[in-house]
Amino acid sequence: MSNRKTKEAVQITFLGTSSGVPTRSRNVSSIALRLPQRAELWLFDCGEGTQHQILRSELKISQLSRIFITHMHGDHIFGLMGLLATCGLAGNVERIDIYGPPGLNEYIQAASRLSHTHFSYPIKVHAVRPGVIYEDDDFTVSCGNLHHRITAFGYRVAEKDRTGRFDIEKAKALQIPPGRVYGQLKRGETVTLEDGRVIHGVELCGPTEIGRKLAYCTDTIYCDGAVELADDADVLIHEATFAHQDADMAFQRLHSTSTMAAQTALAAGAHRLIMTHFSPRYAPGNNLELKDLLQEARAIFPRTDMAYDFMIHEVPRRREVELTKVSV
Repeated sequence: MSNRKTKEAVQITFLGTSSGVPTRSRNVSSIALRLPQRAELWLFDCGEGTQHQILRSELKISQLSRIFITHMHGDHIFGLMGLLATCGLAGNVERIDIYGPPGLNEYIQAASRLSHTHFSYPIKVHAVRPGVIYEDDDFTVSCGNLHHRITAFGYRVAEKDRTGRFDIEKAKALQIPPGRVYGQLKRGETVTLEDGRVIHGVELCGPTEIGRKLAYCTDTIYCDGAVELADDADVLIHEATFAHQDADMAFQRLHSTSTMAAQTALAAGAHRLIMTHFSPRYAPGNNLELKDLLQEARAIFPRTDMAYDFMIHEVPRRREVELTKVSV
């Protein structure tokens, strides 16, 4: 069970968890979403130094295929050109699709032209607007408006539900001939056999495996857009730049406090909250420290964790989580 969980778990790696500027222990914003079954890597935001953080992690630049940018502030995009250049020189990537707000393509084109950087692989920039921005057989990615000083988007990654595991032994016991029929039954379809028997695929498959849902919301003050993106999310990653005591500053700068992040998770019915994007003002030894922000958030939403650089969080399917609870 544990091996299968590790194999199928979507992995979130936090590459930068500081806001505004890097510190000795925290780089600026970036998280990576690793999809092991597809040998694929998606990146959300790309602050300065992100490629160095990737090199210090177990992630492979060669697997990078998609980058999602929330907004055009420097601590979220200043690492983008360096990473793209490295991908061309040593990354061996096949293609990168980049999603983000208006102005992102212009920024990349200007930086490429002025630095005489030429990419040896295809790059396509997608200007996003609220709604579905990408979809394939396994995932749907959508974005929504957040409330910040400039145009900012949050992202939601929703894995599609899939039919439960097909019971081959039961099929054999029913003397169902293998081949194309097995494929139909695995998809949960109803099949009429040559001998006239009607077989319902759902009766040969285990419980439906519910797709995982992840939301990434930064930079923003508390807003309905973040709540909508985080609806029923297995994991909500939300900024918590300020402590509740500094709420006035949060309102002035349109950033969230720890309590706002917790309130978002609670209102959305999220299953877990991971806070990130912390102000350096809460360094150890100061009047308020990050542990205080964690306590504030947990008072509202107990299933809250605090991200740190190179933290890895695995997100198993909910069916696996249920089985794990039962076995314990």
